[in-house]
Amino acid sequence: MIKRNKGIPALLIALSLLAPAAARAQSAVKAEEPALLTSCGQSPGPVMLKVVMQRLKMGFELNSLASASDLKSKKDAGTPYKSIVIVMGASLKGMGAAGISIDDELMRTAALIEEARKEGILVIGAHIEGMKRRSQGASAGDTTDEQSIDAVAPQADLLLINKEGNADGRFTAIAQAKKIPLLEVAKNLDLVAEIQKLYGK
Repeated sequence: MIKRNKGIPALLIALSLLAPAAARAQSAVKAEEPALLTSCGQSPGPVMLKVVMQRLKMGFELNSLASASDLKSKKDAGTPYKSIVIVMGASLKGMGAAGISIDDELMRTAALIEEARKEGILVIGAHIEGMKRRSQGASAGDTTDEQSIDAVAPQADLLLINKEGNADGRFTAIAQAKKIPLLEVAKNLDLVAEIQKLYGK
């Protein structure tokens, strides 16, 4: 006689219910304009996203050195930001040109996110430059890229990631541990469609 495993159908039903629930949780995150586009690490990533936002005719400002006081000023002027996109990934060249260190960036970013929380501004953490903007592509001993990720990803309301840059599952692990919705794109051309949906353009 073949014994039926009563647990398997129940498991399949549970999984079928979990998948739509996860999709709903992810799609429930909606971003609003105007957006602040900034950096944590002064990589070229924000400029890449600027092109996408311009194509979508979004209301946004690019300020790679945006500070908490910039958020306060916009709020006091009656034109507050509704969302912030912080692009993760460090460039020693970019930080050198700006005359700042990774410690300066981490402190600025922490204060920016803290102020965003006070003002109820949605924080989106983006990493769009793939593994070349990870420790795997850095010089020996250079951990600035990973420090940038540690400063932003666990604090974000949503993660927008180039799939190739998540090859080691780093962002997936953060998203699962912190219960943060994760959007992955196979290539950066797909960012247009994802941001369009995210902002309801």
